[in-house]
Amino acid sequence: MLPQRWTSLALVLLIAAALAVLLTQRLLDSDAQNKTGFGSDRTVPVEVAAIEHGPIELRRTFTGTLDARAEFVVAPKIAGRIADMTVDLADTVTRGQVVARLDNAEYLQAVTQAEADLAVARANLAEASSQLTIAERELQRLDKLRERGVSSESQRDLAKADQLAKQAHLEVTRAQVTRAQAALETARIRLGYTEVSADWTGGSDSRQVAERYLDEGGTVAANAPLLRIVELDPLIAVFFVTERDYALLHAGQRATLSTDTYPGELFPGEIARIAPVFRSSTRQARVEARVDNPDLRLKPGMFARITLVLKRVADTSIVPEQALVTRDGHSGLFVIAEDGASVAWRDVTVGIRQGSRVQVDGENLGSRVVVLGQQLLKDGSRIAIVGAAEAVAR
Repeated sequence: MLPQRWTSLALVLLIAAALAVLLTQRLLDSDAQNKTGFGSDRTVPVEVAAIEHGPIELRRTFTGTLDARAEFVVAPKIAGRIADMTVDLADTVTRGQVVARLDNAEYLQAVTQAEADLAVARANLAEASSQLTIAERELQRLDKLRERGVSSESQRDLAKADQLAKQAHLEVTRAQVTRAQAALETARIRLGYTEVSADWTGGSDSRQVAERYLDEGGTVAANAPLLRIVELDPLIAVFFVTERDYALLHAGQRATLSTDTYPGELFPGEIARIAPVFRSSTRQARVEARVDNPDLRLKPGMFARITLVLKRVADTSIVPEQALVTRDGHSGLFVIAEDGASVAWRDVTVGIRQGSRVQVDGENLGSRVVVLGQQLLKDGSRIAIVGAAEAVAR
């Protein structure tokens, strides 16, 4: 039993010695840090920058695509051979302009036939009217004879029946004339369809040919596309936003657009429409910005960058982003104290970020802030301002 007791005692002593060594090492490390690093009483070299006061804007740049505000496909209402195409790709088209003509020989013949049918129907109407007039006169003659007792009742009945038949025949021929007139009008309308026009409502009176599908001599089916017509002024820039930015958008909000085609050039625009729903697949909402294009330099399908000012503060404190420090989960700054040789820690609330500039809100921020060397500082640390910032401060 005795050897076992000595063994346990030796083990306890060994553990105590190890703990003493570990504690000593930690104390040595802490002392070294205090002499050379964070929180020391030594003078720490730092760089500083001025705290600005003025406006700052929250800008966002979105990527999107330019689309035509309006476009439609020109197609004939009837089938036929294309006799003439009056416009080509990139041509300007005015409202109601004839852009193509189909071979109309068949439709001209149909109009001629309908005119002849109408003439026959009108002749039949004239004949039926004349026959009715004769039948009515015969009935009137028999009525006078019957008053004198010369004609019989049966003769009058025959004359009355003939008059009614002629009157019914007249109504039939009138209906035939109406039908012939309708057939002629239909034939003329179909003849008019051989001239294919580009017509639209609203917007500008001129648009451009974006695509031509067929050429002269080809045969086109009814409602088959001939041309695609687009409106190039204004254009619509389509882009998508996330929930974070959605609430900051509104119709009429100003936008600035840039493209790779014209580097360095900006085009003004404004938000025209904002989708009321988000796409479930991307959690984004569609936004359309109207962009004036009087010179027609911008084209549908171009890649575009749309920059918006989502928020603006007229007067606030602004510091370089590198001045921000996070300690114990709090954002703050090391500001230069009034003596110019020490710093003070200030908790701040971070607001708008604009490039390398950040809006901050806090108390007693002073006029200068540390931008380099913060990792070696604590509240009240002594400093020596170095670098270009020192010359500016003095």
